[in-house]
Amino acid sequence: MHAGFLDLNQIPAVEVFPGCRLRTPHGNNLMLSYLEMDAGAVIPSHSHPHEQAGILLQGKLDLTIDGETQTVEPGAMFLIPGGVEHMAVANHGPVVVLDVFSPVREDYAELMKSHNKTD
Repeated sequence: MHAGFLDLNQIPAVEVFPGCRLRTPHGNNLMLSYLEMDAGAVIPSHSHPHEQAGILLQGKLDLTIDGETQTVEPGAMFLIPGGVEHMAVANHGPVVVLDVFSPVREDYAELMKSHNKTD
C-alpha cells in the first residue's frame, strides 16, 4: 500500500481488453481504477464479489447494470453490488471512468504487480 499522493502518470496502464486500459492503485480495503476506453471498446458482461462504484469523467458510455442499459455522460455515478452482472461499451467515442472497488480486486492487483515487474 502506498500512503500519500499518487501521480497518475507514474502508474503504468495495463490493457485488460482491447482498447481498455486500467491503472489501479489500492490500499488494504479499497481500490481505485482509472479506466480509459477507446472508441468502440467493450468491457464484456461480467460480475465479481466486490462492490463497485464509479463516476464517468469524460465521454459518453453505454453502461448496463443488471440488465438495464443507460447512456451516461460526465458526472454520472453508479453503484454495482457484488455479484451483479454489468458491462460497458464506448459506442460514442473514447471515455474515462473512475471506479472504486471494495474489497480490493485481487485479480487487478496481481495484474498490476506482474505488469510492473516487466518494466
